[in-house]
Amino acid sequence: MTKADGRPIVILMADDDADDRMLTKDALTESRVLNDFRFVEDGEELLDYLKGRGAYADREKSPKPGLILLDLNMPKKDGREALKEIKADPELRRIPIVVMTTSKAEEDIYRSYDLGASSFITKPVTFDRLVELMKTMGQYWVEFVELPD
Repeated sequence: MTKADGRPIVILMADDDADDRMLTKDALTESRVLNDFRFVEDGEELLDYLKGRGAYADREKSPKPGLILLDLNMPKKDGREALKEIKADPELRRIPIVVMTTSKAEEDIYRSYDLGASSFITKPVTFDRLVELMKTMGQYWVEFVELPD
């Protein structure tokens, strides 16, 4: 996924499960979605990254993401709280957020969209399906969607 100027889009994944982070990174590589892929482990760390606080103060090392993959169930600040806070912030609310979670609960789906999620995806259970998802998501966010700077 690249911006109009040819630079890769930074994808930031907020997920507390190390295996899910590793599998998603591997799936992106396998699907040939070449991007700057970064991880945070909870909603507090996500907001620190987005607001350039603490370890993320250097924007050269922690550039603003073009897309966020957000798990709902995380420690400290869960994905619902983080989503609400991001979409209430005028500096951050335009960043597309794809909720990627194990939840299939209708309440989570409605609440995620009500809070401003761009998409809601239930995490695939097999690696092959995850690769397929990453390839499709990569095509969608690069070939069809215009992202703000």
